[in-house]
Amino acid sequence: MLTTKQKSFLRSEAHHLDPIFQVGKGGVNEAMLVQIKEALEKRELVKISILQNNEDGKDEVAKALAKGTKSELVQLIGHTVVLYKQSVNNKRIELPVKR
Repeated sequence: MLTTKQKSFLRSEAHHLDPIFQVGKGGVNEAMLVQIKEALEKRELVKISILQNNEDGKDEVAKALAKGTKSELVQLIGHTVVLYKQSVNNKRIELPVKR
């Protein structure tokens, strides 16, 4: 579980990132989750865009993405989701210490 300070830090790190995945009309599926897991292992922090034609609510999509990839939901702003998962082999982001 991330602290407020850690989430704030990750939001600032994600600010300059572009979304690398899009969730469209088909919603969240297993193939998408596998690709996002691989991207999280390489990058630790990813942005995902929820398209207007998505039939599910954006909150449900964000929760499904976080649960399906076993990652932390950092932010849901507008139709953009930011996910974080600490990498096993490619650790790049140093989080602020929990207090």
